[in-house]
Amino acid sequence: MRLAYRAYEKTGREVTDVIEAPSVTEATDRLRHQDLFVTEIAPAKEAAPTAARGQAPAKTFRLPAGRSRRLKNLAVFTRQLYVLMRAGTPLAEGLRALERQTRDPRWCEVIGDIRRQLEQGVSVAKAMEARPEYFDAVYRNMVAAGESAGKLTIVLDRLAQLIRKRVHIRRTVRGAMIYPCLLVVVSLVVITVMLLTVVPRFAELFEALDVPLPPTTAMLISLSEILQSYWLPALGVVVLTVVGVRFLLKTPKGKYLKDTLSLRLPYIGGLVRSFATARIARLLAVLLDSHLPVLEALDLTRNAVVNVHYVALIRQAEDAVSRGQPVSTPFRHSDLIAPSVYETMRSGEQSGQVAPLLLDLADFLDEENETTLKGLISILEPVILIVMGVVVGFVALSVFTPLFDATGMIGGSGR
Repeated sequence: MRLAYRAYEKTGREVTDVIEAPSVTEATDRLRHQDLFVTEIAPAKEAAPTAARGQAPAKTFRLPAGRSRRLKNLAVFTRQLYVLMRAGTPLAEGLRALERQTRDPRWCEVIGDIRRQLEQGVSVAKAMEARPEYFDAVYRNMVAAGESAGKLTIVLDRLAQLIRKRVHIRRTVRGAMIYPCLLVVVSLVVITVMLLTVVPRFAELFEALDVPLPPTTAMLISLSEILQSYWLPALGVVVLTVVGVRFLLKTPKGKYLKDTLSLRLPYIGGLVRSFATARIARLLAVLLDSHLPVLEALDLTRNAVVNVHYVALIRQAEDAVSRGQPVSTPFRHSDLIAPSVYETMRSGEQSGQVAPLLLDLADFLDEENETTLKGLISILEPVILIVMGVVVGFVALSVFTPLFDATGMIGGSGR
């Protein structure tokens, strides 16, 4: 009986080969005596691993999964693993069950890699280091703290809540921005179509009638002629501008400029500050509640924050803690943090309840941010509609005014 297997040596090297044995049990025993840990074994005609001994299985090229998809997979995985472990399922069996029921092949491969390393004696946090695109430093360190303290189930519950809240906020922001962005796109398309198709026909009519054109009509016709003649260079300029801006934003100076501008924009700046504050408060609360040292919690929070100004603020907090000062000291006079946040942190330090108070504050800020965002979008939508109406009305008025003048001139000459 030919059996194909996948196994691991003591050094951790993967081995795939085919063995002749009367049964799966005897084949497994033989391989075990060869110091091989078998993870998969099946009849050769049904088995996937058919590579020669010592060779890694062939890998197929796949496009990397999007950030939203990875975050969604991670949220479901963390919650389901927490439920399984709470029910008494061993960690390896829980990972195997999640691997079987996962439909996403990329995510299934990730879970399978973690499970195999776990069965070789590697810790879960260590196994997750090979997949930083899915498991960030905050996730890995919290899992490591849960493993060392024997409270992995509790840590998974906290991580599930943290990721679920993050997914909810992202969906809220994207859902609120869909309609305004759609209105802007539709407005640009309508204006472009009018300039390329409608205005040229009226220009020919005005030329045939030989009527004087108002300044607005002449400007509109000139814009239409320029767009018709130079649409390809104009498209190239737009594409190059978009690529250049994206490249600029990836540079340190560009990122600093973007982060500074986002904090100073009217209305939007306050919302950005509130969202950033809520995220910092929630991350710091969850990390401290997982019994991580304060400096390590601040370091992980700083690495998870994207705005350079908040990164500098958290670095100041790290310096203050290293000098023996309270963590809330740098937040006292910062315009990036509301005074209520500082008072909450200071009260928590005095009572020894920093994590619970920060978590309550983060919940409150997230609710306020969601309400503020919906209110801002409700104001922005009619503004976009009004601007769109004014532009379309301007085009229509510029086009039809010469027709009215020509009609009046014809009527007057007939009398």
